[in-house]
Amino acid sequence: MLLREVEYVKPSSLADALAALAANDGARALAGGQTLINVMKARAASPDVLVDLNGLDELKGIELAADGTLSIGPMTTYAELVGSAEARARPILGEVCAQIADVQVRNRGTIGGNLCSNDPTNHLPPLMAAVGAELTIAGEDGERTVPASAFFLGVYMTAVQQGELLTRITVPAGKRDGFAAVTLGVDGTCIANAAASLDGSLRIALGCVDAVPVLVEAGSPDDVRAAVRAAKLDPPSDVHASGAYRAHLAEVLAERAARQAMR
Repeated sequence: MLLREVEYVKPSSLADALAALAANDGARALAGGQTLINVMKARAASPDVLVDLNGLDELKGIELAADGTLSIGPMTTYAELVGSAEARARPILGEVCAQIADVQVRNRGTIGGNLCSNDPTNHLPPLMAAVGAELTIAGEDGERTVPASAFFLGVYMTAVQQGELLTRITVPAGKRDGFAAVTLGVDGTCIANAAASLDGSLRIALGCVDAVPVLVEAGSPDDVRAAVRAAKLDPPSDVHASGAYRAHLAEVLAERAARQAMR
């Protein structure tokens, strides 16, 4: 299906982009377009204005601080993160991005787009919640930083409000992480996934079982399944899996991710 007519704006600065988004309630930011363009074709979204962020170098790039902290621009593509020497300071980031969809999508899709769309089947929301990332949001009135655990609000909903943009993802130092998923085919979306990070205790984020990543903690991999059961998950059922099967997968994948982190 063809796109309906839409106004297109290509700002030359972050300030111009924020002004364009604030000027029209029907404006949407265009990052890689791997999700937005498809839902527009399906008439599931009909923005009046597309604000193209692809020319904004200030939203791109990966920087590694002396203490191991990573600062990632939201317009960084999956492929760029996979190939980044700096991102190897937190290897799980590249490992997970290399699993997303196929080469074409990884060349165009962006880290910020994945996070801001907050599709419950996406790989990155639970990963960012597990590693304790912080996300910086800017608007015309200034900026604020929220933890990943508070960034995701509901299906396709995040803390980024109308007229705002995600401008930076900050990932603290750490190397002991894990990720496990069951997908629809090799390149398909997730039926269920889990990310784990070891920092004293195991912090685990479960994906595809609720509208937002579900965080649980455990003392060791042997405690993980009980911790997941204690969360009293009530996942949705669909044509790909029943809620009961997703709940079972959440336990299995959480333990796998935890054991990977321990290794």
